[in-house]
Amino acid sequence: MAGMVHRQPAPRSPSLRPAAIEARLLLRNGVLLRGQPFWIGKGFPKMPFALNLIYVALLFLLAPVLVYRMIRSGKYREGLWEKFRGNAPLRIGGQPCLWFHAVSVGEVLLLRPLVREMARRRPNWEVVISTTTTTGLAVARRTFPDLITFYAPLDFSWATRRAMARIRPTVLALVELELWPNLIRAAKASGAKVAIINARLSIRSYRGYRSLRRPLGTTLRCIDVVAAQDADYARRFVELGVPSDRVSVTGSVKYDGLESDRNNAQTRDLRKELGLSHSDLVFVAGSTMDGEEAAALGAYRAARLQHPSLRLILVPRHAERFDDVAEWLARNGEAVVRRTQLAKGPVHVSPAGCPPPVILIDTIGELGAVWGLADVAFVGGSLVPGRGGQNMMEPAAYGASVLFGPHTSNFRETVEQLLARNAACRVANADELKLKLQEDLDDPEAAATRAAAGRSFVLAQHGASGRTLAELDRLVESSSTQKSA
Repeated sequence: MAGMVHRQPAPRSPSLRPAAIEARLLLRNGVLLRGQPFWIGKGFPKMPFALNLIYVALLFLLAPVLVYRMIRSGKYREGLWEKFRGNAPLRIGGQPCLWFHAVSVGEVLLLRPLVREMARRRPNWEVVISTTTTTGLAVARRTFPDLITFYAPLDFSWATRRAMARIRPTVLALVELELWPNLIRAAKASGAKVAIINARLSIRSYRGYRSLRRPLGTTLRCIDVVAAQDADYARRFVELGVPSDRVSVTGSVKYDGLESDRNNAQTRDLRKELGLSHSDLVFVAGSTMDGEEAAALGAYRAARLQHPSLRLILVPRHAERFDDVAEWLARNGEAVVRRTQLAKGPVHVSPAGCPPPVILIDTIGELGAVWGLADVAFVGGSLVPGRGGQNMMEPAAYGASVLFGPHTSNFRETVEQLLARNAACRVANADELKLKLQEDLDDPEAAATRAAAGRSFVLAQHGASGRTLAELDRLVESSSTQKSA
């Protein structure tokens, strides 16, 4: 399904005049779109210029913070020029193309069942994947080594226009919620269809977009399909201005891509490499934010007094915090085994009488397999406000006893469904996390009952990938019909 591609963008010849460069960028399937303005529809010519000014102003305002983070952690530096110019790979060949845009790691990973099924249904189509973050691109390249993967352009008109001309997609599918006006309009101007798949729109995001409904109206009307995760999200898209006949409820693709077999090869290998025995009790705190590692460590220390076989695995959400968390654990008197150390030698064995080391997963993309080790799983991004929670379906699919904090606005319906079935437990703070972990370990039968209810709920939700691809198929067919007409 992957076509030939020049991984490095073609160099720009100094002899090309601006008109020739423009002609090359507007070349689509060998036909120059002569006389067609780049922006179509009422208000389009003014909007890109206004957005460019807004984006430049924001960059100036945020420049001190961005430069500081670039110097301190290297964040934002990689791929900056490619994003700014829209230097997507130059796709060679005339076959139809589906461009998935997934902002980061979670969105990239949920594409697995869609890409697999797309290859089966449309083997003559080429699939490309863009992402915004460095970690997202690394995971995309590792997960989809045969596909074209690249940084998405920043939403400047010149960058989106150039990227669109180089990729030449038939369909642009934005994952979850990526309402970038210039990107969407560039796709429409190039003749591509636009879809938002696995779409979600939280109350907070809805209120923000609603205040911009008038300037965003043209952009929203450019969207051909919204495949929403649930009825509430679908209703909000319609209220924002997406025509109702373009919005459908397909469910969450995240359910379909979930591993539910604890004996899968990756989890099995991890257990061996981390030195865990099947008699160990394992407490995994995953996708943790600053402050949540302390809550997890406190709960672990209290529980291991009565359960000495208990092991703690920490998986921070962001790669730039790996070193800080390791140093913090050491300052607090904990021996630490880092995942990246395993390639250098055997796992550290604690002296007799000493507690076993805390395991720190300092890699990206392995959390899905790590959840398969958990007897009790705490899902981070939920004890501290502002994040909205993380994907609690992954540990639930394995049959772990799932705990999370009160801040889960991004997964409101999932949380309601799990709690209604007594299939997970919400804790208000670090003290309740400590209490609940102790209760689960003291009463394993009750914990197992709750875990089994969670697993049954998740497995019953499968099928969203097929429904989503049915919507994309509709776009594909309509695009093919238009081209043959």
